[in-house]
Amino acid sequence: MLNRRTVLTSAAATALATAVPAAMAQSRKDALVLGMALEPPGLDPTAGAAAAIAEITQYNIFETLTKINSDGSVTPLLAESWEVSPDLKTYTFKLRRGVKFSNGEPFNAQAVKFSLDRAKADKSTNKDKRGFSKLSTQAVDEHTVVVINSEIDPNLPFVLGQATAAIVEPKSAETNATAPVGTGPYKLERWNKGSSAILVKSDTFRDPKLAKLNRVTFRFVSDPAAQAAALMAGDIDAFPRIGTRVVAQFRNNPQFQVLSSGSRAKTILAINNRKLSDVRVRRAILAALDRKAFIEGAADGFGVPIGSHYVPGALGYVDTTGINPHDVDKAKKLLAEAGVKLPLELTMTLPPPPYARQGGEIIVAQLAKVGINVKIQNVEWAQWLSNTYGGGHNYDLSIISHVEPFDLDNYTKPDYYWGYQSKAFNDLFTKIQNTPSEQERAKLLGDAQRMLANDAANGFLYQPLWPTVAKKGVRGLWKDMPIFVNDLAALSWA
Repeated sequence: MLNRRTVLTSAAATALATAVPAAMAQSRKDALVLGMALEPPGLDPTAGAAAAIAEITQYNIFETLTKINSDGSVTPLLAESWEVSPDLKTYTFKLRRGVKFSNGEPFNAQAVKFSLDRAKADKSTNKDKRGFSKLSTQAVDEHTVVVINSEIDPNLPFVLGQATAAIVEPKSAETNATAPVGTGPYKLERWNKGSSAILVKSDTFRDPKLAKLNRVTFRFVSDPAAQAAALMAGDIDAFPRIGTRVVAQFRNNPQFQVLSSGSRAKTILAINNRKLSDVRVRRAILAALDRKAFIEGAADGFGVPIGSHYVPGALGYVDTTGINPHDVDKAKKLLAEAGVKLPLELTMTLPPPPYARQGGEIIVAQLAKVGINVKIQNVEWAQWLSNTYGGGHNYDLSIISHVEPFDLDNYTKPDYYWGYQSKAFNDLFTKIQNTPSEQERAKLLGDAQRMLANDAANGFLYQPLWPTVAKKGVRGLWKDMPIFVNDLAALSWA
């Protein structure tokens, strides 16, 4: 027999059964879990070289004067507008008003000057320090900044939209690696080292409606099989730049969407020019490389072959893959001409990304065919950054993807990790930077690409196409990725 208490209890149970999923669904619309292959060593993009820092912080915690969009265009961000002088060296930025840092401090011209001056300071560890050293910044008033470049750089608005140009709050700048303070729509709630980082909406952000998600969790999963498993289990909602090997299993699954994004990245077999100083030996290494086989084996076809440190779609691109084509006989001949006693013993230091670890085995097999024996040394990301990229540049070969869109200037740095030195290239690059005509600059950029290819400065492999796997309901993912970011304010659930 039903009584009043039974009816009320049953009604409450029914209400609870329907309310709980509704509440879960509502919270689901406000939260998202993103996967990342690498955990950053810190969260200050102005102090470290790892692209993973920007994947969490850029445009989310930290903002820049300008914003780089998915299509590579540049639009205002912290700067509402800017004007360029007739000599193309002076930029006057009008700053956005009513902006605060997440610690409540105001954003103003003094913060911009502090940030750009800090980037070039003697103690700066900013990876673009050399470029910032050419800039002088003047705070005209609270909302006007003048940036003077000692050289013409038509890409400066793009450069000022990259993570290394993040505007930091002066009082908190030194602790940004662990407690980042920016003007962006999100702030760090918690960083669980080795596992995840959680961002929540910043209550000081100027436009609360801009970001639709209240909470975003970044989960660090390096193994591709584990990445796929986490997506299948529902533990991760979207995985930008997922390991290419697992993408196929999601293509015909109606619960997921698969995107393939273009990039400005260059995946290379980095060659330590200090140790392998004979250009004939470097050319032999390049001749031994079968780029197409590498792309299929290491990137599962997600890539376009390149012959220099430049990619299709960039201004002045020329196809240089024919300068050092795959030719085993030529490689053997070049080694003989260089007087190399075979087998030549080399070590290849590999960071964790799958393209490097998978690709390393392919390179070993290809070089073995010409009499070069390569021993693989797998290291963690922090070790690679400190010992290969930094420190004493202790390596012979390495595989790495350089994601910066405009980074030819790294070949003008004698202390850069690959140690390439060429006065001819330095002179050519200076000419490129000081040529106002885009048509003339494009022609000179073609000359620079050919020079690097002929010098076999590195083993140029391919332009990556970055795959993203996400649940069907995720919206706002970038179509292309000219830079490594996860633009959280653009993301939402359908």
